[in-house]
Amino acid sequence: MMSFATRRWIGRSIVVLCSAAAVAGYFHFQPRVPRLVFLTGWILFGLMLLLTAYNARKKLPFLPLLSSQTWLDFHVYAGWVTAVLFCIHLNFRIPTGWFESVLAALFLLVTLSGIAGLVLSRTIPKRLTLRGGEVLFERIPSVRLRLQNEAEALAHKIVPDTKSTIVAEFYAQHLHGFFSGRRNFWPHMVESRRPLNTLLAQIDDLNRYLGEKEREALGKISKLVHQKDGLDYHEALQWILKSWLFIHIPLTYSLLIFTFVHIVLVFAFSGGAP
Repeated sequence: MMSFATRRWIGRSIVVLCSAAAVAGYFHFQPRVPRLVFLTGWILFGLMLLLTAYNARKKLPFLPLLSSQTWLDFHVYAGWVTAVLFCIHLNFRIPTGWFESVLAALFLLVTLSGIAGLVLSRTIPKRLTLRGGEVLFERIPSVRLRLQNEAEALAHKIVPDTKSTIVAEFYAQHLHGFFSGRRNFWPHMVESRRPLNTLLAQIDDLNRYLGEKEREALGKISKLVHQKDGLDYHEALQWILKSWLFIHIPLTYSLLIFTFVHIVLVFAFSGGAP
C-alpha cells in the first residue's frame, strides 16, 4: 500500500501540472477561441459533480467504487484544480451582477470550508491521539454521567464517617457544574489548560484543611476531574469535526443549485454554444 507521504507528493504534483496546463491552455487558446468559457464551464461543472459524489460514496461504503481513501485523495486534489479552473472560467476578473457575485461567493465559501475541513481532519486526530484513547462521540454523555455519579458518591460517602461536610460543600460549589455538562470548549480548542489548573489549584488548597480520609476521597475526585477534562477535550474537538460537515455540505448543494440555474440562464439568453 502506498504511504501517505507518497500519495501526498503524487497528488500535489498532479495538482501543479494540471493547474499549470489549464492556465497555459487558457492564455494560448483564449484569443483564438472566443467562446472558450463554455468549455471551461462544462469542465468545471463536471468536476463539481464528481467532488459532490464523494459524499454519496461515503454513504454507500459497500459498493465496489474504489476505496474511501482514494475518493478522499481525489476530492482534496481535484478541489484545488477546481479552484484554479474557476478563476480561469471568470477570466481572472471579479464577477459583475448580483447573481454572478452570489455564485462566486458560494464557490469561495465552499472552497474555504473545504480547506478548513482539510486542516481539521489533519490536525484534530493527532491532537486526540496525544490526549489518550478516543471516546466515541455518541458515548460521551453516558461516560460523563458515570464520572459525575462517581464524584458525587465520593464527596458524600465520607460525610457520616468524618462528621465533616467540607468536601461535599466544595463539590457542590466548585465541581457540580463542572461534572454536569460540557465545559471549557474554547480553552480546549486553543490547547489551554488554565481552567483545569485553576480547579486543581483549588483542590490542592483545600487539601491543607482536611483529614486523612477526606484527602483520600478528594484525591480520587481529583483523578475524576482529570478524566472529565479529557472527556470535554475529546467532545469539543469531535464536535468541531462533525459540525463542519453541516456547513460544507449545505453550501456545496447550494452551489450546485445556483450553478444549474446559471447554466440555464446562460443558454437561455445566449442561444447556446456553437
